[in-house]
Amino acid sequence: MGTRMENVSIFCPGKINLTLAVTGRRSDGYHDLVSLVVPIQLGDELKVRRVSQEGILLKMSGEPAPSGGENLVVKAANRFIERFPGEDGGLVFELHKNIPSGAGLGGGSSDAAGALLALNELSGCPADTESMNELALGLGSDCPLFLHRRPVIVRGRGERIEALPAERERELRGRRLLVFKPFFGVSTGWAYRELARRGAYSKPAAVEEGLDAWKKGTVSAEGIMRNDFEDVVGSKYLAIRVLLRELRERFGIPVHMSGSGSACFALLREEGSGGEVAESVREAFGAEGFCTETGIVW
Repeated sequence: MGTRMENVSIFCPGKINLTLAVTGRRSDGYHDLVSLVVPIQLGDELKVRRVSQEGILLKMSGEPAPSGGENLVVKAANRFIERFPGEDGGLVFELHKNIPSGAGLGGGSSDAAGALLALNELSGCPADTESMNELALGLGSDCPLFLHRRPVIVRGRGERIEALPAERERELRGRRLLVFKPFFGVSTGWAYRELARRGAYSKPAAVEEGLDAWKKGTVSAEGIMRNDFEDVVGSKYLAIRVLLRELRERFGIPVHMSGSGSACFALLREEGSGGEVAESVREAFGAEGFCTETGIVW
């Protein structure tokens, strides 16, 4: 174990699913998926410090999100302390939210992973990689990927994570994105139930074939981008379906949902090229929508 610290600050990046394929339902009730996931500059700021008073206090600012014991930061802290009890005293977390909730950008999951990483550092690193992955998976299927803090391919319900070849990481690093969402969110539970009702699953072999071609450099990342939830979500929320189609036709760039929505992204050709795309998004979603230019980072 390392030196015990008194306070830690950590950046909790959002994520974009460049590829998201759901390949079937598991016997445990979860779904199997295959996803190429990248961290983005849009993220939350988390600080944690030790205090003499017992207990866990969460102070929040920025975008609205669940508070108190319902917040994944608090749940992560309780799990970590239960597994690795420390000295007497308590913890104060300060979380500034920049990632909108209910968007499919992984804000809550990233905050939870950030809390685990911060507490491990604060405590002198008692948890090894296996323990951290186990704690993260117990908090949510998306949480383990945020421990890696770089582009990864995720399989299973989120427990199987593959690092990328260096050449593919370089292809993605710094790419600019326009991330946007309407004023409403999409229930992840509903999206999975509706996908299951339709039986609209992808063929695992076809998905893996595309990823293998990309890893070998025979196709670009743009060539494998997809999201199995777009038809499901678009059939209920027509505004998303219509806008994605319009942006693809007008600008000729990859535009997809991230996660199960409602956030979407456009892969821009170069930095600063998102102005016209953003204008179209704002015209469609209005002042209550969310729209920002960001980039892939780690």
